[in-house]
Amino acid sequence: MINGAHVIIYSTDAEADRAFFRDVLKFPHVDVGHGWLIFRLPDSELAVHPGDTGDSHELYLMCDDLAATMAELAAAGVNCETPEGLGWGTRTRLTLPGGGKLAIYQPWHARP
Repeated sequence: MINGAHVIIYSTDAEADRAFFRDVLKFPHVDVGHGWLIFRLPDSELAVHPGDTGDSHELYLMCDDLAATMAELAAAGVNCETPEGLGWGTRTRLTLPGGGKLAIYQPWHARP
């Protein structure tokens, strides 16, 4: 019935953020016209958490080795926040060129 998901990141500088996903994270993509890029995401999973309003959603990228991922990002000139160990993994955040924050984490939980 469902064959995929489409995630939208709203940005104050969409062109710069698209370039970040294309050039730094090297996500495969298609140009659907006029430089409008649609990116293929890595394998993903979905969790449902309780919330007060039910209209807030988050995007976290995942990796197998957060320290190595942060080192690769640093080599590309991307600064990450100090990682924090949480009950479900170790997480950092980076600031996209458009100013938005993006979380990356190394999960400690089983993956489907």
